[in-house]
Amino acid sequence: MHFNIELVNQYGYIVIFATLVLELIAFPLPGDVLLTYSGYLISQHRLNWPLSILFAAAGAITGITISYTIGSKLGAAFFNRYGHFIHLGPERMKKVSGWFNRYGNKLLVVSYFIPGVRHVTGYFTGITKVPYRTFALHSYAGAFLWAATLTALGRILGNNWDKYHSTISRYAVFAALSIALVFAAVYVYRNHKERIYERLFETLGTGRKMFKSSGRMKFVIISLSAVFLTLSGLVVGLIQDFLASEFDRFDVITAYIVKAVFTDKFQFVMNISNELTSITVVFILTACILILIMVKGIDVYLEAGFAFLAIWGGEALQIALRFAFSRLAPSGMKIPELVKYEFPSVHSFMAVVLFGFAAYLMIRYTKKAWAGTICTAAAVAICVFAALGPIYFQTESANDVLAGYVFGGLWLSLNIIILEVYRIMKQVKMMNEKNAF
Repeated sequence: MHFNIELVNQYGYIVIFATLVLELIAFPLPGDVLLTYSGYLISQHRLNWPLSILFAAAGAITGITISYTIGSKLGAAFFNRYGHFIHLGPERMKKVSGWFNRYGNKLLVVSYFIPGVRHVTGYFTGITKVPYRTFALHSYAGAFLWAATLTALGRILGNNWDKYHSTISRYAVFAALSIALVFAAVYVYRNHKERIYERLFETLGTGRKMFKSSGRMKFVIISLSAVFLTLSGLVVGLIQDFLASEFDRFDVITAYIVKAVFTDKFQFVMNISNELTSITVVFILTACILILIMVKGIDVYLEAGFAFLAIWGGEALQIALRFAFSRLAPSGMKIPELVKYEFPSVHSFMAVVLFGFAAYLMIRYTKKAWAGTICTAAAVAICVFAALGPIYFQTESANDVLAGYVFGGLWLSLNIIILEVYRIMKQVKMMNEKNAF
């Protein structure tokens, strides 16, 4: 690695380009380290940021295109026989195949952030005859995203790039896997939506017969949901206790990055971030959501009831969670009497619930895919922005914010799932009544 760094110091962009070409062909070169070091050189005004991103992305695109072409020309039989010589044997290809089956072609966008996966995705997409247009759309966008993200991190870290690089790389893998899971959920829902609803319809019909009435079936669903949420809370609590030292490091790095990116000039913007989940905003947004339901709603009373439950039940839940976790906090953790315990973060929790539920309704009411994409992107952006203020003012740690996202996501998804289940139960009931006549 030191040799590569010296080459970058001497030859700059050409070495960045050549290294990433070779890495994406499956040579064992540390491209992620090179990119963050390039960001450090940018902070020292020894490299130009746009040119660094351009050469890095061009290198990654060239490398992955070569591997795609080789894969499409040689086929699976060649790699099954000789692939082990370049760490692309049947076992590795089978593993990557499983990833693509679960996550779809969107994995190409985030695969750059996952060591051991980015090296073989080009070959695999070529072997499986993924259309070039689909391959290029996702992989080329991922190349620019990867190059821009890691050089930006190196630029932000500056002289601390070597100190924090390995930890940030590990977090990047976790983030990429989380994004891939989201892609997988969307991919499965879009491609198997009809089958999912059919199975759910059949299951609920059987369940209703088993429990004799809709009332008992609803009680079972609510009970299972409560158990699910309780167990999720216990799991997160155990993780918090077990990884306390790792969370401390995560808090330090995240706070450092936020303060480095958002200087004192952003104080007014950060104040707005702090107010996004205030009680006033919660009241206003609840009213807007209820008006939207009255105008566009399909099952008005059902949707309005769940909107109220999701938002104000979420307010009650996040208070209860902070109280519970303050009692379960590790014995070595000192909490000043005048400081409120903020695990999980109220800001990230309520941002996910508020804006996530609003986005869900907009997606359900609109028939245009691009409108749904815009709503989802806007909701994600607002949720991220809502968490920046508390970290910037150091009223909440990154650990608190992350837990808020987890619990908020659980609560939101639970409410949406139960809402959809109740919607189908109404259809089952109507169908049974119709058949009875």
